[in-house]
Amino acid sequence: MPKAMWNGAVLAESHETRVVEGNHYFPPDSVNKTHFKRSESQTTCPWKGQASYYSIEVDGKVKEDAAWYYPDPKEAAIEIKDHVAFWKGVEVVE
Repeated sequence: MPKAMWNGAVLAESHETRVVEGNHYFPPDSVNKTHFKRSESQTTCPWKGQASYYSIEVDGKVKEDAAWYYPDPKEAAIEIKDHVAFWKGVEVVE
C-alpha cells in the first residue's frame, strides 16, 4: 500500500492513490491532516489547473510547501480533485 512519510510520521496511506506524472495522489480521507498547514503558495499546470499547497509539521520540524492538491482542477485532471501529492523530501513507498 502506498504510504507517504516524513520525519518518522505517516502523512498518508491508501490503496486508492492515483499516479499522475510519476506522483502518487492520495485521496483526501487517507491524509493525516494533523501534520498539515495550509500554505499561501500556488502554482499552475497547463493541463491540471491551479495547485494549492500545504506545509508539513512533525515534531516541531517544518517542511514548507511539501504537499500539493488541486481544489478545482481542469476537466483532464478531475480524477485527482482534492487528492494530495508530495515532494521536497517526503518519501512515498509502496
